Amino acid sequence: MDNVTTERLQFTGQKGQKLDGRLEKPISGQIRAVALFAHCFTCTKSSLAAKRITARLAAQGYAVLRFDFTGLGGSEGEFANSGFKANVEDLVAAADYLKTTLLPPALLIGHSLGGAAVIAAAEHLADVKAVITIGAPFQVDHILHQFGDDLERIKASDATEVTIGGRPFKVGHEFIAQTQGQPQAERLKNLNKALLVMHAPGDQIVGIDNASQIFVAAKHPKSFVSLNEADHLLTKEGAANYAADVIATWSKAYVTPVVQADAHLAAGVVSVETTGGKFTQNISTASHHFLADEPASFGGRDLGPTPYDLVLAGLGACTSMTIKMYADRKKIPLDSVRVELEHGREHATDCEEEGRADCQIDVIDRTIELRGQLSEDDQKKLMEIADKCPVHRTLENQISVRTAVVE
Repeated sequence: MDNVTTERLQFTGQKGQKLDGRLEKPISGQIRAVALFAHCFTCTKSSLAAKRITARLAAQGYAVLRFDFTGLGGSEGEFANSGFKANVEDLVAAADYLKTTLLPPALLIGHSLGGAAVIAAAEHLADVKAVITIGAPFQVDHILHQFGDDLERIKASDATEVTIGGRPFKVGHEFIAQTQGQPQAERLKNLNKALLVMHAPGDQIVGIDNASQIFVAAKHPKSFVSLNEADHLLTKEGAANYAADVIATWSKAYVTPVVQADAHLAAGVVSVETTGGKFTQNISTASHHFLADEPASFGGRDLGPTPYDLVLAGLGACTSMTIKMYADRKKIPLDSVRVELEHGREHATDCEEEGRADCQIDVIDRTIELRGQLSEDDQKKLMEIADKCPVHRTLENQISVRTAVVE
């Protein structure tokens, strides 16, 4: 999608292994919430469901991390030595990574066995507001039927090779043990988060009765949405996009945008606060909110304009407003204004006269496009007015910044 960016990343699991992930987020605009996606059993972050759902959510304003569980895809570790407990630990590690580099996840989304994993992980993640399961089993040991006649052989081995979905995997008795006795009903009862259960009535891998059991075990707030004719892996055209659209709409009732306006601020006062990311900042006024950041090339997350972008935006907005206001008052036939600005530094001429080589001045190049049936006199007058905008005057004045420490 043109309005979505995908960032390759790695983070460390709780046992020191490197886990491979992809963070998808909107290129511009406010992030509504951060989400964490758990893929299905033996799938990877590159499954159709994972890729389509996360991209669709990112296009609607969500930042979503999908990653490979231990021993799968690009992640380190041995699949035979992992299991359901390891999946839950990986999810907690992923949430911790998001919390320290971006923002803590507000949504946990799990597909198939990943749905069971997010239910188990939720109790460890206080910042999570809502949990979404897609085609998830009620009991974790439901997946054991996929081993068929190999099950007894696996129980007696540390690691034996089996074929699942046409691909070879090594699993052992520890993997089997981790699926048994998982208290999913108790976890759902004490979830204390909003729950959305999504399931296809014709699911041939995980029957629809699992959705009923999950739903009944949980307390409100909870919702169920049928995925109609979708298959278990959501490979049918439009199935994954539909699931993502439902998630995006449903979750709005339970999560608020990551940056909120501060109603306690007086008009004209701006609050800037760190978010937990390296450079990302929450910016609030009495009625608006947004993010500031640095680009990835400088070590930021590129979640908002840079501080200098904001300076240029202030001058550009004030310039355009002033021109339009004057044109309206004088009934000049101005249709619209476009202002383009760029910040740079130049060597100052007066420094050359003093023989100094290290003296530079800040320069803002501003280009103004006036649209409409304007005469030469109209254009001349409007360009004169541009230099009288209040922000322009402020920037050209000597500014004193007074700083105080809050005790």
